[in-house]
Amino acid sequence: MPPSLTTLTDEALLALDALTGRATNLVNPSIRLGVTGLSRAGKTVFISSLVHNLLNGGRLPLFEAGRSGRVSKIRLEPQPDDAVPRFQYEDHIRALVADRVWPDSTRAISQLRLTLEYESASGWGRLFSPGKLSIDIVDYPGEWLLDLPLLAQDYRTFSEKTVALASSGIRAELARDWLALSATVDPAADASEATARALAEAFTAYLRACKSDERSLSTLPPGRFLMPGDLEGSPALTFAPLPDLAKGNPARGSLQAMMERRYEAYKSHVVRPFFREHFARLDRQIVLIDALQAINRGAEAVHDLERALGDVLDCFRAGSNSFLSSFVTRRIDRIVIAATKADHLHHESHPRLEAVTRRLVERAIERIGMSGAGIEVMALASVRATREATVKHGGEDLPVIVGVPMAGETINGETFDGERKTAIFPGDLPKNPDSLFEALESAPEGEHLLNFVRFRPPHIEETGGGLKLSVPHIRLDRALQYLIGDRLA
Repeated sequence: MPPSLTTLTDEALLALDALTGRATNLVNPSIRLGVTGLSRAGKTVFISSLVHNLLNGGRLPLFEAGRSGRVSKIRLEPQPDDAVPRFQYEDHIRALVADRVWPDSTRAISQLRLTLEYESASGWGRLFSPGKLSIDIVDYPGEWLLDLPLLAQDYRTFSEKTVALASSGIRAELARDWLALSATVDPAADASEATARALAEAFTAYLRACKSDERSLSTLPPGRFLMPGDLEGSPALTFAPLPDLAKGNPARGSLQAMMERRYEAYKSHVVRPFFREHFARLDRQIVLIDALQAINRGAEAVHDLERALGDVLDCFRAGSNSFLSSFVTRRIDRIVIAATKADHLHHESHPRLEAVTRRLVERAIERIGMSGAGIEVMALASVRATREATVKHGGEDLPVIVGVPMAGETINGETFDGERKTAIFPGDLPKNPDSLFEALESAPEGEHLLNFVRFRPPHIEETGGGLKLSVPHIRLDRALQYLIGDRLA
């Protein structure tokens, strides 16, 4: 992690936390798994399905400890952090299984502890290991993660970068009202609460337009502008970038001085506590992305996703943890980048989706790969909402997916009611990911390369005793094995 993102105080507190955590782990082994993702990627669904499959004996053939029968008991336990909201697993799984609706998106940080009792695969492990591992799942919005680079930027740098990005490509139209209002403001004029509020509201409207389904852009800091919570209306969220700032320090009492002070307050009261109290304490991390949505929205959405992923990976304290180093620092030594909603494609395109995702992160991986962090890229579906089939079309077998489109979804002018199944040909991704990027660059505005619709969660049969069978998925076991399998060896 670049030193400018942390202060000496941060490092001292993190070292103390690492020492305390290491001592606790000697008695009660645990691992903190961070789960985040960019907008619409399905963080809540991932956690709910993962926990449900573990608790209910789901099909997880690549999860070695479970497949070999070495896991004897899995249970939910009270989480260790009493000040952090509990991830409401029971409510979310009820929405998925009983109501067949997707649960609400992540709006704040939450946590859940899952404890596994197991037998080590080695004789030495059985001799020295307590045979118990607690997994503390930490769920947090990806927008918060994208705020971390702000710790290394002063207000002038933040303004320059944000205005430059807002003035480019499709963002220029989305930012038109905010940029026009900013152009009428003199940063050296006396501070005005009404002006600050008007600018903040226009800037927030621009961020919302970028995040909308029609655009699906990903680089959207400051993240709390889109999910303010109890900070709504506070000075720490009532600021905006300003264009064409003069060199030197602003005059006291000026609009620019007010904006700078509030920007620094946002970093101090929102970003830094999240970094120090949650993010810097993670051991493993999975980042979920909705690559298919970006592909369907065109070249700019894909490039923006690539930019956001680069910012995300730059923030991780990535690297291997030796026995001695773990007493003074924590590093994330395994990271999964997962493209979700793989069930929206035929399985023949899954390797191609993985190749596209790898292409999106390869430059960022090169930057942090030297530090020893393991990074795995995969395509998965936390909940498989479709099945595959084949239909005859023009004398040829055409691979399709079958599911129940959500109410209001439209295919070829037909609007669905949320009850009727249908089969669609989703389209194919090219074998070479570079070909996809070339096709996106040349595609006309509004043209979609994939037939992409949203499906309802699947109907899951009940056993005679009323217990719901495990939630179907694609490669959830592969992600689980990579993230914690070594800790159960």
